[in-house]
Formats: sequence, C-alpha cells, structure tokens
Amino acid sequence: MKMRVLLDTAPLPDGGELQLYKRDTEFSITLGNIELMSSRLSKSEEALATLACEKLAAHPAPRILIGGLGMGFTLRAALRTLGPKARIDVAELVPEVVTWARGPMAEIFGDSLDDPRVSLAVADVAQFILPGSEYDAILLDVDNGPEGLVQDANDALYKRRGLLDARDALKPGGILAVWSITPNGPFTNRLKRAGFEVEEQVIRAHGTRHVVWLATKARG
Repeated sequence: MKMRVLLDTAPLPDGGELQLYKRDTEFSITLGNIELMSSRLSKSEEALATLACEKLAAHPAPRILIGGLGMGFTLRAALRTLGPKARIDVAELVPEVVTWARGPMAEIFGDSLDDPRVSLAVADVAQFILPGSEYDAILLDVDNGPEGLVQDANDALYKRRGLLDARDALKPGGILAVWSITPNGPFTNRLKRAGFEVEEQVIRAHGTRHVVWLATKARG
C-alpha cells in the first residue's frame, strides 16, 4: 500500500487546520484525526444535491445556494440534476479549498467550477442566507452535521435563529437540505419548530449511515 502524502494545509478562522492528503489516486481532507471527506466516498454528499434538486423539476430556472465546496461532490451532482437555466451560488469559507479544487484536485472537479451556471465566492455561507434572497434551495455541507462542527461559528446555522434566517431566505416551497454524518433527533425537531415540513433521509454507503434532512418551507 502506498503511503499517504500530505500535500498542503489550510488554517481555519476559528483555529485548527485542514490537511489535504493523497494516497495513490485518492484524496482526503482531514481536521486533526478526523477525516472530513474522501474522494472515494461521495454517495451521501451527492444525495444532498440530488434529493433536493429533483424536487425542483418544475422550476424552469431554479436558484440554489451551496454552503461548502469540499471536493465538489454536491456541486457536480446539482449540475447533473438541474437544467441549463439554473443558477448556483457556492460559498466556501477557506480559500485554500478553492485553490486545491483548481490545483491538485482539478481532475476530480473537471469543468464544474467554470460552468456558466456557477458563481463561486470565498465567503461564509451565512452572508448569503438573508431575508429576501429568494433561493429555491439551500444546501448545507459545511460541517459533519449539527453536532460535528468544523467551525464553532457554524453552530449558529443550526440553531433556531439560523433556521429562521434560512426559511426567510427561501421562496415559498423552497428547500433547506442539510448533510450530517449521524442522525440528530433534536435537530429534526428544531427544523419542525422553525416552520419546516421535514423529511429525514438515511443514506447508506460503504458501511456508513449518513443523514440528509430535506426541510420544505410552507407555500402560504
């Protein structure tokens, strides 16, 4: 077996450091001893986009916000699912992650970042979740879930105020989709109390059980 090679590191605003590793053709991004993502495991991140975007089939030109670029699994799945008139805003907090996407991981990303439907910003996704933003869907994969925070500041995204902000940033019938490495009953209840109709999807892959919440804003 080939050795895992450290390619680069990236400091986080709240402290800590991301590491980009490569072993043979496989990439992984870690935070300390925690593997946040791997190029060999993509099913649940793709499901985050596919499950949400399939609900937008009736929208001729949906507007989507993706929080977290990562290895681009969610973005590429959204591009495959959505039509040519879709618009996708991607917010990635860590500039080095964007550099990695265009550098050592460019083959994985292909031409997704240059797709005319995509607008990529190095920014906190919370800056995009504003009343009146009128997104058709907001997809959040910025952590390992509501209790698996990469940045302490991200906790606000999953609390009542953050969920109300997300609701106000969506069009009627819009969808907030959230990825998590584990189930979280209190978070499901919090979504419901924020006025969403909630579906909880369990995604099984490679012996793991990840969760995608699909929270729909009322139409009236």
